[in-house]
This record gives sequence, C-alpha cells and structure tokens, in this order.
Amino acid sequence: MSLDVKTESNEKNMADEKFQKEFKAAFDNSSDSNKITKFNAMNPEGGVSGVFDWIRCVIIAISIVVFCLTFVFRLVEVDGSSMMDTLSNSDKVIVTNLFYTPKNNDIIVISHASDYNKPIIKRVIATEGQTVRLDYQNDRIFVDGVQLEEPYIKGSTFSNNISDLYMEHDSNGNFVIPEGKLFVMGDNRVVSLDSRNEKIGMIDVKDVIGKAQFVAWPFNHFGYIYD
Repeated sequence: MSLDVKTESNEKNMADEKFQKEFKAAFDNSSDSNKITKFNAMNPEGGVSGVFDWIRCVIIAISIVVFCLTFVFRLVEVDGSSMMDTLSNSDKVIVTNLFYTPKNNDIIVISHASDYNKPIIKRVIATEGQTVRLDYQNDRIFVDGVQLEEPYIKGSTFSNNISDLYMEHDSNGNFVIPEGKLFVMGDNRVVSLDSRNEKIGMIDVKDVIGKAQFVAWPFNHFGYIYD
C-alpha cells in the first residue's frame, strides 16, 4: 500500500514537471514569436528613419563646412606681385580668422582700403598707438624707436614715387597709428601699393578678413608662410 502511494506521488511529480516544461516552452515560443513580429513590423519605419538620419548627417556636415569657411579659415588667391618673394601671384593661401587680432609682422587679407575696393594682402608693420618713422634716406623703418629687421623684403624698402606725406608727422618724422587702425606694407616694397599711399591709407581693423597662414597651392610653394 505504501509503495503504491509513493509510486503515485512520483508519477504526479513527474507529470507536474512535464507540464511546467511544456508551459514554459510554449511561453518562450510565444515570446520569440512576438519579438520577431515586432522586428518585422519595424522594418519599414527603420528604413525611413535611416533616410532621415542620413539627411541629418549631410546637413550637419554642410553646416560644419560653412561655419569653418565663415569663422575659422578661408582660401584666398594672391593677386599681384606686391608680396614677393614671400607670396607670388596666383598663390592660394589658407587664411584663419576665428578670434583673430592683428599683430605686428602678420600677413593679413583686407577686404578693402581707403579708396581701393579690391581685397588686398599685406604685412602688418604697426598697430594702433605705435609710433612709426620711415627713414627714406637710409632705407629703414622704425617702430617705437626700434629699427625693424626685415629679411623677407624684396629689394629696397622704398621707391622714389611713394610718400607718407598725407599723414601727420612730428618734428622727427614720426607718426602715430590711430586707434583701430593698422599700418601695412607689401614685402616687395618698390611696387607695393600700401599704407604709404593715401589711396590705401591706414587700414581699419574691422576690414581685416584674417591672417594668412599657409600656401596651399601650387605645391612647389606649399608650406607655412612664417619662418
């Protein structure tokens, strides 16, 4: 009698375990089926989402390029020979302008000058508040009483037909750069139309596009502009 009860109990336990396994398997299959159904249902939406993601990436990329070209750097072509031998005609230079403040010896691109509407590229000789003296007789330039060392210039500093007489001088031949202005010159001084000429005059800082950094083209001129 005791043996029969024990056998019946074992059979009942086995039946319960079998039922639980079958129930669990059925539940798992149902869950997998639901997952697959949901995945399949999302395919069309996923395709549309992918297109929008691609468009968004393109817009972001274009925005970054526009931002960089507007606020970080530009590619500018040199027109003329006034900056030889540092820069040659048709050289393409990379110009940076983000948070830029012009400093002495910088080569800058200027949107326009006093009576000259074309963009020009020149070297900064002096900034606001500095005192400049052009020594025509001895072919020298003094800024704040110190003679400039200019290994980059081509030929003579001055030519016979250039004068700074439009500027107000003191008895020693010095003139002071006004607030917000720059005094600029080309490296090829004999032919350069620059701040020595009233047509160009003192450059307004707000008309500075940026600082020339590298020659990007042609490749035989490629490199950093400053020594």
